[in-house]
Amino acid sequence: MESNERNRPAPVPAPAAGRNSAPAGAAPALVNWDLAASTAAAMVAPGPKMTAREIRAAVADLRAAADASVAHVHRITGLEAARDLRDSDVLIVDRASWARANSQSFSVLMGPALQHLAETRPDQLDAANTAVGGAVTGAQLGAILAFLSSKVLGQYDPFAALGGVGKPGGRLLLVAPNIVTLERELNVEPADFRLWVCLHEQTHRVQFAAAPWLRGHLLEQISELSNGMMDTASTLSERLGSAVKALTAPKDGLDADGVPHKSVDLLSLLQDPRDKERLSHLTAVMSLLEGHANVVMDAVDAGIVPSVKTIRQRFNNRGAKRNWMDRFFRQILGLDAKMRQYSDGARFVRAVTSRVGMEGFNRVWERPENLPTEAEIHSADLWISRMGL
Repeated sequence: MESNERNRPAPVPAPAAGRNSAPAGAAPALVNWDLAASTAAAMVAPGPKMTAREIRAAVADLRAAADASVAHVHRITGLEAARDLRDSDVLIVDRASWARANSQSFSVLMGPALQHLAETRPDQLDAANTAVGGAVTGAQLGAILAFLSSKVLGQYDPFAALGGVGKPGGRLLLVAPNIVTLERELNVEPADFRLWVCLHEQTHRVQFAAAPWLRGHLLEQISELSNGMMDTASTLSERLGSAVKALTAPKDGLDADGVPHKSVDLLSLLQDPRDKERLSHLTAVMSLLEGHANVVMDAVDAGIVPSVKTIRQRFNNRGAKRNWMDRFFRQILGLDAKMRQYSDGARFVRAVTSRVGMEGFNRVWERPENLPTEAEIHSADLWISRMGL
């Protein structure tokens, strides 16, 4: 499905020579990014059965829906950035191309942390170990990307551009096979479903255009979190032991010593205090971005997406039909936590806009200090008060 024709899923380009942000030398060898992409491509599940004509029609429809959705995002959000999005791309891709795109983005996101490890622990990074470890890690990442490649409907990727891929602003990826598969599974009107999905994904594109500082801020926070985890790796075994002990304690009432048992947050047990703060901040930001996009996609009425209520109801109910293997992978990969971000963030956005309107809410895009904390995500009045609204 990868070709250069207008009405075919677009191939994801390779990084430009000399512009890959992954560090030179030892750092890139820690993860074989090319192997990750090729492994994912070899393992991706087959897409829906479609004729060449159906594929071309679906791609054309998705492009049209992506174009049409921008005006709706502008009207709903009031963000002027939606008027001109020429510094980023919209690509209709297949599953293998999505996996390749994400291997490129991971190389950008992990580049600073891998370089930090190479600079602070060079004695642990001899050529033989990094070559073997890089191949193993690359293959493992490829397997994860292969699984995820059949789950993702769309994704705005602002990071690959930092590695010399695509336009400077980033790229929006719409995964055609997954959109078609899900619209068939839900038995909904394809044109309505495709526009509904594009409303969500184009909102992410507009968010980063409205807050050009956001990409750098997220990259900095992710790098600091990764560096912090590597700096405290020597105590990981001890912390993991504590986590296992806590997780295996009785879950109902008292533990073996008669002490009331409390719910366990595995991530909090595995991070030091600074890591907790960074993770909390990133959780809040991702909740904001996902919740805002969900509010926009559900703000359209039946005049724009006639079957929007049916789509949302069936989309929300589909989780009950997942098999045990799918539920297992969703849990260990954090996909269920991501779904909670959607709902938590949407409640925050609706609470704020109901009090101070969309214009007041849009102050969140002005500077990093205006981003909500995790506590504010769960109590919008705290953010409204801090903003002086």
